Amino acid sequence: MIKLKNVSVKFRQKNHELNAVSDVSLQIKKGEIFGIIGSSGAGKSTLLRTINLLEKPTSGEIIVDNKNIVNYKGNELRKLRRGIGMIFQLFNLAESKTVYENIAFSLKAAGISKDEIKTRVNELLKVVGLMDKIDSYPSKLSGGQKQRVGIARALANNAQILLCDEPTSALDIETTAAILKLLRDINEEFGITIVVITHELEVIKAICNRVAVMDKGKVVEEGLVYDLFTKPKHEFTKQLLEYSSKFELPIEIVKSLKGIIVRIKYIGETATEPVLSTLTTKYNVIFNILHGKIEYIRDLPVGILYLNISGSDEDIKDAIKYLEMSTYSVEVVNYDI
Repeated sequence: MIKLKNVSVKFRQKNHELNAVSDVSLQIKKGEIFGIIGSSGAGKSTLLRTINLLEKPTSGEIIVDNKNIVNYKGNELRKLRRGIGMIFQLFNLAESKTVYENIAFSLKAAGISKDEIKTRVNELLKVVGLMDKIDSYPSKLSGGQKQRVGIARALANNAQILLCDEPTSALDIETTAAILKLLRDINEEFGITIVVITHELEVIKAICNRVAVMDKGKVVEEGLVYDLFTKPKHEFTKQLLEYSSKFELPIEIVKSLKGIIVRIKYIGETATEPVLSTLTTKYNVIFNILHGKIEYIRDLPVGILYLNISGSDEDIKDAIKYLEMSTYSVEVVNYDI
């Protein structure tokens, strides 16, 4: 439904030219939730804004519904934007307008009748669960409620594409989960294509089907979310994931431990196998679990476990060989044996 072909965006600055987006090509399927992740300044927001031409590319093609929209202007551009909703990190609501008026605004601009506007606004408030706030002003709403209004407003003109610019960055953990569930429900019920940009890996894991990783204006990796988290290929992606699951133990505790510390990664079926039970029965070693978890990404398991293993050098070597055969990867994190 959306194709970006060799898209670049350059900004002229005082003494040089900034390449905010460099030769990016992506294909986003109709009806999927596609994530774009990267650190601050990676070019995520700039790239997202090219999809509705809030940022015009310096070069390349933006294809929406098999039409290259790069040169759209006037009525053609306005019609395109009516079909592409956008929600923002800081909500961008008109403080002087009620919830009803904020949602109705774009409908009025599109020339919709008052009766149709009333019907549509009520429909949307039911979808986002805010019927009781119809006459409230933004100052009386919580952050999550404001974002729900933003989502309703973005969908007002029956948008088939929803662009989300860091939609949960200003929200707490509980509210973030609720907003992501709402977006997922909207995607499933109405088949709307959703593009989410974020610097939060948890958002990608919770909602996206596929993801692209951006670094310094370029897409360095793209694929299924599960593959990205379990088998990252690019060094930047590996660093991003490593930082998110950073292994931290007080140095005093590490120094006090005998034996070695290993980091074990499980994916797929290995995440639910009784590997540790077998370790204790087959090998003459003692292990202690220091840290770990198993989570599910798109209903598929992935696990990280840190063990302290002690015993003779030979027994530890045998135990590690067994772990290497029985799990996805094993890494000694305190010293080589």
